[in-house]
Amino acid sequence: MADQAALLRQWLLLKTLSARRIGVTLKELAAEMQVCEKTIRRDLETFMAAGFPVAETSVRFGRKKWHLDADKFTPGMTFAFDEALALYLGRHLLEPLAGTPFWEAAQRGFKKIRASLGETALRYVEKFGDSFRQTSLGRHDYSGKAEVIDQLMLGIEDCRAVFITYQSMRATEPVTYDVYPYGLAYHRGSLYLVGRNPQREQICHWKVDRIEKANVDQFRFQRPAGFDLRQHLAGSFGIYHTDGEAEVRIRVRFSPAVARYVQESQWHASQKLTKDRDGSLVAEFRLDDTSEIKRWIMSFGASAVVLEPETLRVEIVAELEPLLAAYGCESRVQPAHHG
Repeated sequence: MADQAALLRQWLLLKTLSARRIGVTLKELAAEMQVCEKTIRRDLETFMAAGFPVAETSVRFGRKKWHLDADKFTPGMTFAFDEALALYLGRHLLEPLAGTPFWEAAQRGFKKIRASLGETALRYVEKFGDSFRQTSLGRHDYSGKAEVIDQLMLGIEDCRAVFITYQSMRATEPVTYDVYPYGLAYHRGSLYLVGRNPQREQICHWKVDRIEKANVDQFRFQRPAGFDLRQHLAGSFGIYHTDGEAEVRIRVRFSPAVARYVQESQWHASQKLTKDRDGSLVAEFRLDDTSEIKRWIMSFGASAVVLEPETLRVEIVAELEPLLAAYGCESRVQPAHHG
């Protein structure tokens, strides 16, 4: 714990030095970090030994101030020293996108930061990284999909049709057909292609993991005027989208045991949360499809009960019947009407 506290203090110290271009005295730093001046001096010596551009300058009345010498950092950088460190430490968050153009561009940026910091400073910076970890449960690896994603990106940028070979969940064999790609969406660790299926004459989503091949065609399509990927997904509880469906009002009651957990996150832009006196929580959403929110609600088990619409209640009951049967239990689930 002591090491973690020291790293946090040193990170705040770097941030302060980076922000105070005119410098700051040892006394001021000690007061802000709530430690003695001797500790601050030791931290500054650690930074200099690691190769950080920490410098001391003399000002009026013989006082000395400390700052980060921006001139010794990479010329042309438009962000502060602590911002560069934060970006470098956050590189692990982009690992699920390995193999994509986003990852390759980020790697070029990280390479510049590494060159600016130097090996000694990098080894020191990695200590900060040990304080933060991203779980890898269900994470997707796109390192083998680089060519596919390159072709999709080319089709998106040039408004050209792309022939994809796609293995859907329900099909026994992959099928090849053309799509008009509009953009890529990143949801729960997976990439999805959003575009128009000219055969069905509707906008569809394809999971990139299931695209085996992709080849850009010479045919150019007309992208719909004003199409916005964010707006297109606004009515989805994630990535699933039903084109042309009317908005549905969904109300769910969460038990006190999970109410706080639900309150802690923004699940959808339309959500409205109302807490009852008994500690339970009623959540309201407005979506154009209930497929994804149904799975989310069921993940809470008996702690989440759909109040409306009745059709969603019936769907959940229909899924519970075979689940009970799989566990060798007789079904006692009865759909009920609630206001």
